[in-house]
Amino acid sequence: MLSKSNFIILIGVMAGLVIGLGCYTFIYAKGYSYLTDDPSACANCHVMSQQYNGWIKSSHRSVAKCNDCHTPASFVGKYATKASNGFWHSFYFTTGWFPDNIQINERNTKVAEQACQKCHQDIVDAIDGPHQQANKTPCITCHKSVGHME
Repeated sequence: MLSKSNFIILIGVMAGLVIGLGCYTFIYAKGYSYLTDDPSACANCHVMSQQYNGWIKSSHRSVAKCNDCHTPASFVGKYATKASNGFWHSFYFTTGWFPDNIQINERNTKVAEQACQKCHQDIVDAIDGPHQQANKTPCITCHKSVGHME
């Protein structure tokens, strides 16, 4: 059992760690930039430089930013996705446990697919027809490099 003074010290140490990590994340590592829609935030860590540079050269640069394709349209969905992705990107970047060729996960693939369909609904309907929802071919099957020119 912890004494009251040891408990207070433990709480102080834990609070200091949380504040320290928060300051590191949001000040030094520019974590605040991920709360914006600025595409350059995606290139804060050099691991994403290739994707950012590809987007700069792509046709989508003039009509879509990273968040338009990689986060859900709703406020809660957008920031929940940004928080989850930010944590895992930071974790993998810090530990070095990421593949050289970064891969999008299943959940984020679905988010991107929904964005494609939202912006290109007329084309999607013309190709798939209004009643063929079950067997749709994902847009990125054929258009994998459209947003990033990889």
